[in-house]
Amino acid sequence: MAVTTVANRLGLDAFQGSSPVELRPNYSLEDLQVVIRATYRQVLGNDYVLESERLVGAESLLKEGNISVREFVRLIAKSDLYKKKFFFPNSNNRLIELNFKHLLGRAPFDEAEVIAHFHIYDTQGYDADIDSYIDSIEYSESFGENIVPYYRGFDFSIGARTVGFNRMFRLYRGYANSDTSQVEGKSPRLSRELGRNTTSAIVAPSGGSNAWSYRDSNDNAPSVRLGIGADEKGKVYRIEVTSMYGQGYPKTRRSSTAYLVPFDDLLPKMQQIHRQGGKIASITAI
Repeated sequence: MAVTTVANRLGLDAFQGSSPVELRPNYSLEDLQVVIRATYRQVLGNDYVLESERLVGAESLLKEGNISVREFVRLIAKSDLYKKKFFFPNSNNRLIELNFKHLLGRAPFDEAEVIAHFHIYDTQGYDADIDSYIDSIEYSESFGENIVPYYRGFDFSIGARTVGFNRMFRLYRGYANSDTSQVEGKSPRLSRELGRNTTSAIVAPSGGSNAWSYRDSNDNAPSVRLGIGADEKGKVYRIEVTSMYGQGYPKTRRSSTAYLVPFDDLLPKMQQIHRQGGKIASITAI
């Protein structure tokens, strides 16, 4: 898959030159295991699957040739395992973002797509909404019966929209990242820009050369500046923090906060952040 000439800078090395995983006729047991692993990885958002969590019945149906990869994807997406990881913990907005990513390999293009899935879920239920992705013409043309879904939002050779490319980086945070453990937590990533019909700048994920694992704090000035240049070398570090409780009552979590901290105060500040329930997304020298 031809991604981009700056794949290394954007953390997309794993996709550069790769081919979709497909279950071909006369497959071996090894081929089957590759497909099963790739399907779990894609549909479950790269989250770790315990041996006891595997869908043994669905795997057996695939192994015996009784179902296609498409139907295997459907069974995973409708399973209690998928619901436990993505349906029950998240808002509908976040779930729809993840369904697009997991099942169609892209981000929503506009708010109308999100509203359409809201309507299906409200009027027909969860299973019908999952079917609407997997039975779509888009899914058929992109993956057919036996190709494991993959992140098409990064591949311009198949006609991906520019806005979709940018938005995929709001959902994709690196090859080693899981959709259940991102530091932004359970909040929707795209609701604001979809509602405004805008798109955000690309922030490279943790696999990129800049080693970011979280979005910048909207270029806000740091809310605290602690003794800049106070240490003997004059080095200052920028700490990006998410999910930290603000001061006062009621307690509210800030989506993203930045601090500039001299080296001597770095450890105490990190300890303070953890005491306030914050998650450190990155620490960089400036």
